[in-house]
Amino acid sequence: MKIKIERALISVSDKKGIIDFARGLESFGIQLISTGGTYKALSEAGIKVIKIDELTGFPEMLDGRVKTLHPFVHGGILANRHIPSHMEQIEKAGIKKIDMVVVNLYPFRETIAKPDVKIEEAIENIDIGGPTMIRSAAKNNSSVAVVTDPDDYGIIIDEMNKNEGSLSEKTLFSLSIKAFKHTCEYDSYIFNYFIKKIPEYGSDTVRIGDFLNVDNTKALQEVMSGSNILKDNDGNFKDAVKLSIEKKQNLRYGENPHQKASYYKFTDALPSSFVMAGQLQGKELSYNNILDGNAAFNIVKEFEKPCVSVIKHNNPCGCAVGKSVEEAYIKAYEADPLSAYGSVIASNYKWNEKATEFLMDKYVEIIIAPDFEEKALEMLSQKPNLRVLKINFDLKSYIARIKNADRSVMYPDIKSVDGGLIIQDSDMGVDNTEEMKVVTDIQPSQSQWKDLLFGWQVVKNVKSNAILITKDEVTIGVGAGQMSRVDSTRIAIEKSQGKCEGAVIASDAFFPFTDAIEIAAENKLAAIIQPGGSVRDEEVIQACNKYKIAMVFTGKRHFKH
Repeated sequence: MKIKIERALISVSDKKGIIDFARGLESFGIQLISTGGTYKALSEAGIKVIKIDELTGFPEMLDGRVKTLHPFVHGGILANRHIPSHMEQIEKAGIKKIDMVVVNLYPFRETIAKPDVKIEEAIENIDIGGPTMIRSAAKNNSSVAVVTDPDDYGIIIDEMNKNEGSLSEKTLFSLSIKAFKHTCEYDSYIFNYFIKKIPEYGSDTVRIGDFLNVDNTKALQEVMSGSNILKDNDGNFKDAVKLSIEKKQNLRYGENPHQKASYYKFTDALPSSFVMAGQLQGKELSYNNILDGNAAFNIVKEFEKPCVSVIKHNNPCGCAVGKSVEEAYIKAYEADPLSAYGSVIASNYKWNEKATEFLMDKYVEIIIAPDFEEKALEMLSQKPNLRVLKINFDLKSYIARIKNADRSVMYPDIKSVDGGLIIQDSDMGVDNTEEMKVVTDIQPSQSQWKDLLFGWQVVKNVKSNAILITKDEVTIGVGAGQMSRVDSTRIAIEKSQGKCEGAVIASDAFFPFTDAIEIAAENKLAAIIQPGGSVRDEEVIQACNKYKIAMVFTGKRHFKH
């Protein structure tokens, strides 16, 4: 059985594709009704549309809070066409059927993602009429089409073209499921936002803890940190975990062409997270592109100064900070130009014209930044295959939060094993320098300290065993993924192309023997930062004293397998 669409009510916050969709509906002779901004957009596009006031006979009021909550709206949506008494009642009341509801909701999620958003602004972005219309239409899905996803517009018009303006009951049922999912997720964002406000606005006398299984404000703050869906009140991972994820896109293939792959995101992913990046141009992302892009941006987002990373096969072949984006990029690229061929680039500052000029004669797979200068985008468009990703990322806010150990911006690290998963806290954040200790007779100079801390921040993003050589806050040699630390040291020195003198080493784990120290001395390296913790620590320290190499123990390991 097919349902003929004769009247449609359109009220959307996300207006992507709505003009073309409305024109498609209009071509079937469907009467269109709309509200506020949507009415204005459709009217200005030359589409014949009735304003909601004309339908209800009542003006919008309370700054738009009340406009669709009216029997002429919900009677027309909820009347079951298969129940004669329903049809008699709406006819007697002068209510006309509404056969399609096209609604998506106020941008609550986007609003609360903004830095320093006030609770009053969040409240004004809670949609009331929208969810009500969606639920009414979804409940009456045997008679009414409810459309909440702009990606469905084309599919719906195609089906209506084939069926002379009608939709199948199967399609209506499928649309209703998506609609309930839409309102469910929307309400969950609101709930999760406000439950985190209890320490600031709530009262301990109200028994909110009854359904959260938390006893007090302090416990509530703990459970609401970071990966609260995975952890219990004590900060331990739960015995049973339910992950809420949705597909972002299908991928052409996985790591290799014979492997199928898809790209998913957490349903509550922060707009500032990598998975929410918007692609401005370029070819479709591949499985390996996504991994490399994520690795590249994870490095730069923890630096306050302009920082650029150049990634190849999930390891940095170059990373640098500078006074500007172009300076950081040039230094990072020149650290290892050979490996930078076909690389992925990320910046923590707006990508500018000068950096683009340096990039134009190079083969780059992806460039990622929080924003792009208009001229830079114009130039990058000359490379149509280059993937350009923009992330809604506020560096100042992020740095402030990680300095305060706010894990709500740090997603857990999840890896699959045969038949299951392993989950851990992410290795994000900046280590406390007050917990670091100089263990040698010689002290690092001020410039060496800057390089040591820069290297220590980057080395945790290099596959173990990891050795990183840095100078002037630029990586000049990277030894990654070797089975022995001394081999990683040799590779890093070889990669440095004779630039080791006066440079420093960062090691993701302790030195089990003095062999790497002796190689460092032969190449005139000046200082080393490492966790410490080997049974031969004293031998390693004495070797450093012998060769006049300063050594810092951090007390923290940064393996990356």
